[in-house]
Amino acid sequence: MDNRHFIPPAVSRRDFLRRTGNGFGAIALAALGTEQSMLASTSSPLLPKPAHYAARAKRVIFLFMQGGPSQMDLFDYKPKLAEFAGKPFKLPANYEAPGLNKTKLMPPISSFRRYGESGLHMTEWFPMIGNVADELCVLRGMQTDTEAHTTAVRQINTGAPVQVRPSMGAWIVYGLGTENSNMPGFITIRPSLTGDAGSPQNFGAAFLPAIYQGTPVGLAKSEEPAAVDYSRNEKLTSGLQSRQMEMLRALNRDFVSRTPDSAMEGMIESFELAFRMQSEAPGLMDLSKESKATQKLYGIDEKETRDLGQQCLLARRLVEAGVRFVQVNDDGWDHHVSIRELLPKKCKQVDRPIAALITDLKARGLLEDTLVIWGGEFGRTPFDQDLSLGKAGEEKRGREHNPRGFTMWLAGGGVKGGLVHGVTDDFAFRAVDQKVHMHDLHATILHLLGLDHEKLTYRYSGRDFRLTDVYGRVVSEILA
Repeated sequence: MDNRHFIPPAVSRRDFLRRTGNGFGAIALAALGTEQSMLASTSSPLLPKPAHYAARAKRVIFLFMQGGPSQMDLFDYKPKLAEFAGKPFKLPANYEAPGLNKTKLMPPISSFRRYGESGLHMTEWFPMIGNVADELCVLRGMQTDTEAHTTAVRQINTGAPVQVRPSMGAWIVYGLGTENSNMPGFITIRPSLTGDAGSPQNFGAAFLPAIYQGTPVGLAKSEEPAAVDYSRNEKLTSGLQSRQMEMLRALNRDFVSRTPDSAMEGMIESFELAFRMQSEAPGLMDLSKESKATQKLYGIDEKETRDLGQQCLLARRLVEAGVRFVQVNDDGWDHHVSIRELLPKKCKQVDRPIAALITDLKARGLLEDTLVIWGGEFGRTPFDQDLSLGKAGEEKRGREHNPRGFTMWLAGGGVKGGLVHGVTDDFAFRAVDQKVHMHDLHATILHLLGLDHEKLTYRYSGRDFRLTDVYGRVVSEILA
């Protein structure tokens, strides 16, 4: 055989096996302390970080009612709207939308009553939320910058209606880290990924390190229980997975040390987090571990309330386990048509689960330092909308989008309960006093978590960015 053209290998098979074999013991030893070894570095992005000052809240549950809940039918009673019902309404200049060519005022479609010692005035369609009325801080003068779903949803979630920016949850985890190294700091339950407002950008990290982005759990409108996909590997033992992960971690870290890449670092951190989640996530997602009484409290035993009940109960379990920011997503609030029929049905779907969440958090001593936020991307108009252009009866009419004055509420986490802040005009169309812009709400949320919204910044593309851009004030009037 002619060996003149044979090039010997740099490492023989025997040498390769000898060298790698000697390292297996070290890998196995490291695997005994997998979690600690993965978080040993003080530069780990998920380690708890000190706040700027003493915090009132440690964690957040955001109940996002996507579509635009109708404030004058739920939380902002207007007698004048009932008095002048049927009268023409003068539209603002350049206000154009389908079905508004013959606009007239629509009366409140629900009866209102007072709840709690505070006498909070709100719809009779929320009798169970009314039982926790004294925990609610109602903001009736909310404003945002846009009346299109896509941009308004992006603004409530990221602070910016058009530009791609980090989500609120990503900013908070970037600022504070997480309390549970085995779980993501930010989890969004059943997010919408399609339609006018559906986009991963609403829970993304944008230019922040990828590890801070929200982890989606479950799919919107799915009947399957929300769960983390691929959280188990049934084919490998935990010991073998630990050994594989340690080897991959060493290879990845070596690669990054030679070729710095923030995207690669984020991917590595995400893989390591996914591995740690295997020990904890499946148990947290298993709602059957809760008592029958608790499941009934949240309405999981009834078809109408099962979906949101499961989300709210899961949210409580997640914050109790140390997840910093949990978003519960509920759509179906975009009532352009048949609002008289559809809004009471939607209220019935959410009333029991949301009241149960507040009640349960308080009973467990969690409400005091858990900030609960309820609301949509905007509200609705006091005048009616007829998309049939006169072909259908009034019972088929709805309300248009309205970013000029709408309602959101907060509970727990350092806000005053049983308080109403903000005033709209006689028809609940525009905020006229104690206005709270979306930037102000974001600044206040960060403040309650011990973060200064002007100091929580990230340098990107030559400038410092923040959740509130160059705006925002802390609404000190609502702080307990």
